[in-house]
Amino acid sequence: MHHTPALHPVVDAVTRRIIERSAPTRHAYLAHLDAAAHRKPGAERLGCANVAHAFAAMPDGDKARVTGLSSSLDKFKVVADKGPNIGIVNAYNDLLSAHAPLQHYPDLIKIEARKHGATAQVAGGVPAMCDGVTQGTPGMELGLFSRDAVAMATAVSLSHDVFDAALLLGVCDKIVPGLLIGALHFGHLPTVFVPAGPMTTGLSNEEKSKVREKAAQGLVGRAELLQAESAAYHAQGTCTFYGTANSNQMLLEAMGLHVPGTAFVNPGEDLRQELTREAVRTVLGITQSKRFAPIGHVVDERCIVNAMVALLATGGSTNHLIHWVAVARAAGIVIDWNDFSALSDVVPLLTRVYPNGSADVNQFQAAGGPGFVIRELLDAGYMHADVLTVRAGGLREYVGIPSASSDKAAGGSLQWTDPGASKDDTVVRPASSPFSASGGLKLLKGNLGR
Repeated sequence: MHHTPALHPVVDAVTRRIIERSAPTRHAYLAHLDAAAHRKPGAERLGCANVAHAFAAMPDGDKARVTGLSSSLDKFKVVADKGPNIGIVNAYNDLLSAHAPLQHYPDLIKIEARKHGATAQVAGGVPAMCDGVTQGTPGMELGLFSRDAVAMATAVSLSHDVFDAALLLGVCDKIVPGLLIGALHFGHLPTVFVPAGPMTTGLSNEEKSKVREKAAQGLVGRAELLQAESAAYHAQGTCTFYGTANSNQMLLEAMGLHVPGTAFVNPGEDLRQELTREAVRTVLGITQSKRFAPIGHVVDERCIVNAMVALLATGGSTNHLIHWVAVARAAGIVIDWNDFSALSDVVPLLTRVYPNGSADVNQFQAAGGPGFVIRELLDAGYMHADVLTVRAGGLREYVGIPSASSDKAAGGSLQWTDPGASKDDTVVRPASSPFSASGGLKLLKGNLGR
């Protein structure tokens, strides 16, 4: 059994302040969840006409699982077992490289659900816009608004109220916060996030920057610049710098809302598909075993602090100072920039990933990835270990690095191993010898701040 060290006193103090500050709103939120939780399964809550509308397009076999009606000629013979129905909220479009792989996820999810006596439906799609496309154009003005549009679309999707669990498919900047905010309004549902992973490494940021400089000086033309940009952003998957999209993935790992180690596995790998199947097995494992882990209880004050610590320890996107305040509020939790600043004073910087270094997220993953960082933060007392996650083993499971068995007879089973020592200490370091003893955020006061 792993020894859990004492929590760092500042992390403990910040957490206590958040719990005290949030008490009225968190209490009201949990009361709302409790009212929704103790009800019959999805297909039994609604009237017969409602149910018939919801499942009219389902194949007969799926319809029988979810309604309890026989799929034989006697379609009105009620059987005892009614399988859980998973609602899929998908941020797919093929404009965003990060979201293009999500096109085929629903079919894979439905097949896996059937293997376990369950069904899955695409509850709805949400908009997904890319700052990389809209930057410098009027479209960028919709960026932050799009987060709230995603949240609303997620809530609309789940409002059909015929679901016993949810899978949320999305990766990028505003999409993950929006999905999370929307899902927290249905916080009684067991919910797992399913990402697509980063594209493989292309032209390095250093080389790309050189071409940009030459273009600015008039030394190369548009064709050469476009060629360089296209060599950097070149395939399906998330952009490989550690911006808001990849920070989202790190935070979801730290919050226990992913299958462990899912964040930075490339789209084309067999492991990626197996991890997506595991997301189905994970959310059904909660639902079918009656293990108590609805998303509204997973995302508590300690979970939010763990996300804040992970952001600071990895030098993640400062956009999350906006997004995670809103995410926390959706769960009835009140955090502010004073909390970030207090944590930043003591949380060590453990990674250097572009733009905070020269490595990309693929190099970060190869050096140890989220599992290494979470292990170091847990072992040094910077993260709460006593939290609910979507996995029965809690946050300690998120230390593992996943791999898939090559033995097809084993059914492509997954296994997780400890990340061991850093594979590249210019990219990721242990808490005992960090790049910096504190984080990179500081709340300023005066003419440059408050």
